[in-house]
Amino acid sequence: MRILVVDDEREMAGLLSRGLGSDGHDVTTAFDGPAALDLARQAIAPASGGDAGFQVAVVDVMLPGLSGFAVCRELKGLDPTLAVILLTARDAVDDRVRGLDAGADDYMIKPFAFAELAARIRAVRRRDALTVQPRLEVGGLTLDLHRHRARVGDHDVPLSGTEFDVLRVLATEPGVVVSRAAMLREVWETFDNIDPNVVDQYISRLRRKLDLAEAGVRIVTSRGVGFSLVAAGS
Repeated sequence: MRILVVDDEREMAGLLSRGLGSDGHDVTTAFDGPAALDLARQAIAPASGGDAGFQVAVVDVMLPGLSGFAVCRELKGLDPTLAVILLTARDAVDDRVRGLDAGADDYMIKPFAFAELAARIRAVRRRDALTVQPRLEVGGLTLDLHRHRARVGDHDVPLSGTEFDVLRVLATEPGVVVSRAAMLREVWETFDNIDPNVVDQYISRLRRKLDLAEAGVRIVTSRGVGFSLVAAGS
């Protein structure tokens, strides 16, 4: 997914950018509020070729000039579907309330573990997907995110819980390559004691089941990068 990182501490911004990038995300960095808002406007402008803009913004509260609270409010005004996670070194209830009132979807206190930030990003995106788009459709395949059911026409595609989750991640952004690392974080929520080849095993199972169901989709392998789901014939 496309993520905007806004932090005037360049070392912190770089760390977040590299960490999220290694998870397979497309990360853009800004070091102050006005620059962040300009980037957000450009991302959703018609001249950008129909780009859907950023899906998540990670914004530091203590920014020079324009505070993170103000940036959050402006970003939400530009795109209400954008998930905003505020970061701050101040563990004050009033600050957290102010951030949530500004429209933030989540709030994290520095210092924090990067794995927790990655988990919070996954959580807000899952929540948004259920609220905004309870169904995903690609080719002849429909995923019901509330009931955890995959259907082709009037027929269910029998999937295990993990198979459904892998397919959901791919179907959320059709045509976008999802890395193995991003898949492990999203579905298994850890790298510990998990062989990355487990992703390939589930992809292989899904291909067989989708072909058998004549779902009108195919899972494409980008060698050395990851996998994407596209409608058949694309």
